[in-house]
Amino acid sequence: MRGICGRRQRHRFKAMKKSIFQFGLSLTFLLALSVAAAGQGEGGRTLKWKVAIGRFSNETQYGKGIFYERENDPMAKQAYDILAAKLVASNKFILLERADADKLSAELNDGGESNRLAADYLILGSITEFGRKTTGKDNLFTATKTQTVEAGVAVRLVDVVTGVAIYSEEAKGFAETTSKSTLGLGGKMGFDATLSDKAISSAVDQLVENIINKCSDKPWRTYIISADSDGVIIAGGASQGLRVGDVFDVMMQGKKVKNPQTGMMLELPGKRVGSVTVEATLGDSPLAEFSVVSVTEGAIDAAQLAKYYVQEVKR
Repeated sequence: MRGICGRRQRHRFKAMKKSIFQFGLSLTFLLALSVAAAGQGEGGRTLKWKVAIGRFSNETQYGKGIFYERENDPMAKQAYDILAAKLVASNKFILLERADADKLSAELNDGGESNRLAADYLILGSITEFGRKTTGKDNLFTATKTQTVEAGVAVRLVDVVTGVAIYSEEAKGFAETTSKSTLGLGGKMGFDATLSDKAISSAVDQLVENIINKCSDKPWRTYIISADSDGVIIAGGASQGLRVGDVFDVMMQGKKVKNPQTGMMLELPGKRVGSVTVEATLGDSPLAEFSVVSVTEGAIDAAQLAKYYVQEVKR
């Protein structure tokens, strides 16, 4: 009887071990699928739009004296540089230089073709508010002094193709510093010029995140620049986030119609006609980069390349 019971317990133990092993395999498989899906999602987010900061101005009265020059406003240049640095640091955009374009052009040889790269989006911004105040409090034994700076920054994000502002917002940033003394002892605080940088930077931080989210709403796209017996080539490469194995939809541009109410020409949604897979990315700069792709679905009419565009597959 004991032998029979022992065999049953061993059988149950083996069955339990088998069930646990199968459960572990299933869990591992599910985790692998999750990691793969997350990797695909991250890959989609690395596709970079080309953006340019078209103008950044100081619309406040702060620091404007008799010899003020609008073109050389130090605060506007400061805000421009902060925004540019944060856009590049986000690793979501290729920033095209526009503010110092005349200096760049001077470096090029006279004659020859212009190599200016067109942006997908143009950012227009201004400092709308700026103020500084100093407050203090004297008690019987202690004294405090606080310097506060408040800055307001407004930006517009314009789609270069349509000329329509697709996003507009204003953000405010604050920065302050406080000193305290007791019975006349303690640190003394003078004018802190860095508070201006911190206040503007705080406002720009809020806007950059929203600019990234707004650009992510629209599927990334590029265009076919060549299709012949040697292969199909699309604009864009590694610096914009394209990788070997990436799959994109091939779209036929929608019909253009005129809105009688506004007089604007509208492009209707495109139609999916195929897909391509990236085989190689070539070029050493955003200006010269391109990718070789293979057509994995549908067909491309080489005589009508201007009617196609290649679009990110949104999952």
